[in-house]
Amino acid sequence: MDLTGIHHLTAITANAPGNNRFYTETLGLRRVKKTVNQDDTSAYHLFFADGAGSPGTDLTFFDWPVARERRCTHAISRTGLRVAEDSLDYWAGRLHDAGLTRGEITQTDGRATLDFEDPEGQRFRLTADAPGAAHPWDRSPVPPDHQIRGLGPITLSVPQLAPTEAVLTHLMNMRAVRDYASPDGVGHVHVFEMGAGGPAAEVHVAVQPGLPVAQQGAGAVHHVAFRVPDKAALAQWAAHLNAMRMPSSGEVERYYFRSLYFREPGGNLFELATDGPGFDVDEPFETMGEALSLPPFLEPRRAVIEAGLKPLD
Repeated sequence: MDLTGIHHLTAITANAPGNNRFYTETLGLRRVKKTVNQDDTSAYHLFFADGAGSPGTDLTFFDWPVARERRCTHAISRTGLRVAEDSLDYWAGRLHDAGLTRGEITQTDGRATLDFEDPEGQRFRLTADAPGAAHPWDRSPVPPDHQIRGLGPITLSVPQLAPTEAVLTHLMNMRAVRDYASPDGVGHVHVFEMGAGGPAAEVHVAVQPGLPVAQQGAGAVHHVAFRVPDKAALAQWAAHLNAMRMPSSGEVERYYFRSLYFREPGGNLFELATDGPGFDVDEPFETMGEALSLPPFLEPRRAVIEAGLKPLD
């Protein structure tokens, strides 16, 4: 029973229109779903992904009127995005032209990388990935060969390794494979992989003792989700977590996928999510993400929900 990789990552924005512009126009991702937070329908839940809306490529955002995050430990501290091996020079120029905070192309964990921040301060790392399957979006302003291919690796910051390592290896069946010095000189980073491995299936744990607890806000990551193939596999994971006495949400129907949630000892919220049914379950593939989609249980409240949302475009 193995997780197969990173499914999606959900962060927080306090500026939904600006967020929508940045991720579609600057990063060139496709908005594959415009919906609302199912637990707080006053907030958008926006999904940006590759041209196919593939599992493992989704960056999603809750739209909440909050202040900027306080960066420290007990947090998901950096979001990895994979690009082609020869794309980092293109992205260095594009990010510079957009006036964004960015670093220089360097080597991190043996791979070429480029760090940057989005307009609200969310920390990203572009990682050069080996050739593989890609699903470019034909309406992206980014050329197909340079488009973002998906998520990974994801970096967590925790004050001590052992409790988080126990959950990743003994509970989630990941493998500890190597470690490296943190590029910022703060702490040491331990690499865990799942499934076939590689950057799309890695969690990097930065051990940073002595720091305060991070406070979520705009620019912070809310949770990271990991891939399971289908509902039957998710039911097995739910039973496994119960047998291991790990408190969880139990299975939750999110309509575009089915999920369960739990929090690891370092304080980070994890989700397990099925690969399907996908974002075209309730609208045509060609136009998914353009109109407001609501799961069936919210459809009777559409008029009220729409009236409370700000325009995006």
